[in-house]
Parts: sequence; structure tokens; C-alpha cells
Amino acid sequence: MHEQDQVAIADDGDVSRLSLPYASWSADWKSTGLPPFEVIDGQHRLFAFDDSSSLDFEVPVVAFYGLDISWQAYLFYTINIKPKRINPSLAFDLYPLLRSEDWLERAEGHSVYRETRAQEITESLWAHPQSPWYDRINMLGERGVEGVSQSSWIKSIMATLIKPWTQRGSNTGGLFGSRLENEEEVLGWNRAQQAAFLIFSWRELERAVIALKTGWAQNLRAIRHTTEEKPKTDPAFGGQYSLIASDQGVRGFLQTLNDVAYFNAAKWKLGDWHAELSSAAADNDAVTQALATFEKTDAANHVREFAADIAAFDWRTSSTPDLDEQDRRRKLVFRGSGGYKELRLQLLEHLEKNSKSFSELATKIKNQVFDQ
Repeated sequence: MHEQDQVAIADDGDVSRLSLPYASWSADWKSTGLPPFEVIDGQHRLFAFDDSSSLDFEVPVVAFYGLDISWQAYLFYTINIKPKRINPSLAFDLYPLLRSEDWLERAEGHSVYRETRAQEITESLWAHPQSPWYDRINMLGERGVEGVSQSSWIKSIMATLIKPWTQRGSNTGGLFGSRLENEEEVLGWNRAQQAAFLIFSWRELERAVIALKTGWAQNLRAIRHTTEEKPKTDPAFGGQYSLIASDQGVRGFLQTLNDVAYFNAAKWKLGDWHAELSSAAADNDAVTQALATFEKTDAANHVREFAADIAAFDWRTSSTPDLDEQDRRRKLVFRGSGGYKELRLQLLEHLEKNSKSFSELATKIKNQVFDQ
């Protein structure tokens, strides 16, 4: 908060005097940066006075001065959400700080924000026409149906972008679910913005893979597939031998995307991107508009570069026909639950060796996460 916007309280015996950041009130007054007051309850009553010509009356106010940031979140939740029938997911858009409060997780007994939001984002990835995963997620978890299951997508999003800021074995937080590096701010994106960011990131990865005309990608395109029908997507991106289209691949990409974006949040000015519509992630119009605005940001260029670097990784599975035996053995480590950690490590090592922009950060993350 800028010094000229700060409020001061001076005690004079039994009376305390509140000094506001202006000599006299004007309707045109605006704070330089962060406003000095935050209204936790009663916003609609204040809005009712916007068109009033007579504002000379007394209003009772319960105010807290210097209240700890977690207590601010607690008051908002107990006053506005807990006693009322309000969609909890909406609360996390209205007051993003709630996303990082561990007391809320303990009080509710389950991951209120993380599970709900992960499901909403997964639905958007499946339902939005611009998503590479449009109609390609196994929403019902049916056997024999192509596509990573909805359950696996939800678990991967919860374990990456919406994970808590403190977690055993990892010092990186989730871009959507924790305080950023300064330990104070939570990225205030709403559901549509979060969905748009992931759709954009996956779309850029798909484009980068399609642009590869040699190496592992061309090898997968040359394989005769079990069906004679023309593939719905590039075999190198969504084919049966592409790790990208597997549970491990989804988790691996989301982990490295979160790692890079989380540490670059301030540099990329992610907090400066605001949505014009406040709506749910499943609202395609709101997501479409968010996509259009994000594409114009500098952060979009950074995501494109990241996607191009990650696309160069050898994404072939261990079951790829005619795969060199040495390569096949290296890829067997991606199978099972241990494959999540191994793929994340190898993706970071790939960035460390081959990326101009993300090499140093990949080294930092690798040392921070794996050398404990």
C-alpha cells in the first residue's frame, strides 16, 4: 500500500481518532494503489447509496485495524458463506485468499475449493471447442473408452495447479491454490480465467507438437495404427503411443507448467490479467472471452515458448513399436504412480539442458524439489 493511502489511528485518552488519506471527501477520490479499507460485509448496502444526493448521516461500523490476513479470510467466510446457501466455489472467486487457508480445509473436512474447482476446470477442458481435449476426456470413467478419465484429470489438477502452498516433499505451491512467493497474495483469477489459461497452454503444446516434422513426433506419425480411420488428432499429440495423451503425460505437463508459471507469476504479471466477465469455468462464452484477452498479454508469449520447449521432449511411450531397447527401458520408469515423479524430473532436466529461457529456473526447481 502506498504511504499516501494509509489510514492512521491516534489514541487520545478514551477517544481514538481515525485519520483518512484525504483532507476532505470527494467522489472522484481514488487510492494510488491498494485501497486502505476492505469491506467484508454490507457491500450491497453501500452500493445503495451510490445515487443518493444526501449522504450526511451516521452509520454504525464494526472495524478491525491491522487484522492478520488469515483472520480477514476467516471473517469473510463465517459472515458471508458458512451460514448461507451460497455455492462455495463462488466464495473462492469473491475472496481468493480463502484458497490458501489451511484452517478452512480442516474445518470442512475435505478439499472444498480444490476438488470443486478441479472438476469445473476438467469439465471446461472437455466441453470448450477450442480445447485440444474437446470431447476427448473419459468423463464417465468407462473401460475401453479412449481418453484419460475425468477422475485422473481432477487428481492431476489438484496435485499441481490447485495444490496447497505447503506440501511435504515440495516447496512449490499451486498457481491457482496458494499464496505466491511473497506469502501474501493469491492469484485472483476466476474460474473462467483458470480454465482459459489451461486451454491456452494445452493448445500451444498441441501446436508446437504439430510443428515438429522430425524426431520422435515424425516417428509416431509413421506408425500404422490399429484403425484405418484418419486420426482425430495428430498421433504425436493424442495418439495411442503418445505419452501426452496418458495419465502420466497429463500430470507431467501440468506439473512443469505450474512450476514455471508459479515462480514467474510476478515476472509475467499474471495478476494484471483481469476478466471482463465473472462466470463459471463451464460457461463457454466467459472462457472464450478470457482466452481472447489472455492471448494479448505478454504472459501468453512466455507460455508459447514454454510449450515449444516442452514439445521437443521425447513423448513416446514404452509400448511404441520398434522402439530402441535402450529407449524402451528408459521409458518404463514412467509406468505406475512413481512415473509422475520421474516424468517431472526428466521434463525439468530437459528444460535445464535445452531451454534458453527456462534453464536456470528448471535447475532451481529441480534442486528445490528433488534434492531434499
